[in-house]
Amino acid sequence: MSVEAARPERLTIAGPAGPLEALSEEARGAPRPSYAVVCHPHPLHGGTMENKVVTTLARAFAAAGVAALRFNFRGVGASAGTFDGGFGETDDARAAAAYGAARWPGRRLMLAGFSFGSWVALRLAQSEPVDLLITVAPPVDRFDLSGLGAPRRWLVVQGDADEVVDPRRVFDWVKGFTPAPSLIVAPGVGHFFHGHLAELRDAVTEALRSG
Repeated sequence: MSVEAARPERLTIAGPAGPLEALSEEARGAPRPSYAVVCHPHPLHGGTMENKVVTTLARAFAAAGVAALRFNFRGVGASAGTFDGGFGETDDARAAAAYGAARWPGRRLMLAGFSFGSWVALRLAQSEPVDLLITVAPPVDRFDLSGLGAPRRWLVVQGDADEVVDPRRVFDWVKGFTPAPSLIVAPGVGHFFHGHLAELRDAVTEALRSG
């Protein structure tokens, strides 16, 4: 049974390039022994923690009893710093994960990201123990995702009508891992999940339920 998500709390996290603007979402009722960090899409193309896909991911975690933390990468909104091509942004995500570990001690880390944010989340998963990784529309044809290993539990959600990321390349990329991550293909869904956010929410909810 899911629990109702609480109102998001605005806060500031100490980041490697300066303060990071963030939102945390607790869950009412009995919490799960995990917390989630959610990474937003490309900062130079309007990506922020207020993105609808990012918000949907965070709310799905919180509704399932997982405390959720989303934040603005360096140079976005009130976050200090400037864009760093994904490398500094990975350090930002690491700082968010460290904040979560201190705020919710003893809980396991979950990571999620959308588009550019999914690349950052996967990069962070190479060095942090991750209980679950969720990547939505990973940008396999826009960034170098080669040489990255698969975490133990990993869900990829990809629309087959994505106009930004080539779905076929995502499908081929997923098959290259052993074991391959779980793949959910959303029929007729574009990159931004317009009109299909409920399907994304349900995919995350099911992944958490089965885990």
